[in-house]
Amino acid sequence: MSKFVIFGNSGSGKSTLAKQLALSNHLAHLDLDTVAWKPIMPPERLPILESSKLINEFLVANSGWVIEGCYSDLLALVTQQADEVIFLNLPVSACIENAKKRPWEPHKYESKEAQDKNLEMLINWISQYTVRTDSFSKAAHEKLFTDFQGKKTMYVSNDQRREK
Repeated sequence: MSKFVIFGNSGSGKSTLAKQLALSNHLAHLDLDTVAWKPIMPPERLPILESSKLINEFLVANSGWVIEGCYSDLLALVTQQADEVIFLNLPVSACIENAKKRPWEPHKYESKEAQDKNLEMLINWISQYTVRTDSFSKAAHEKLFTDFQGKKTMYVSNDQRREK
């Protein structure tokens, strides 16, 4: 069974691609947003050890998978088990446009309206991708991609990805 890791900026198309790969290859799908945060408001990250335990439970339960997210610290826990990594390295402007068109994500928000209330914050977050120095940054994603020794693919546009 195949094992894919997909990463990139918020709004780059990670979830869309992950769902397509999971469906077409009959793979389990893990969105790291579901194991990275405590279920409280305002949001607070889970300790990495707790997220790691949840990821390991997923890995043990599934022989083939797609794991996606922007958390290079969590992605580093699984890349050595991946058959392929895919870096969605789209321009910030494309990620912002994608975020504006994002369908409702019921596993993250109680309603489309609740999701849309978060849009301004999300656009601000996306716009900081190239200047951040944290585990969500372009620099962290580039390092993850460069360090991976197996099959790797980088997409720099949504059109390029659709052509494959």
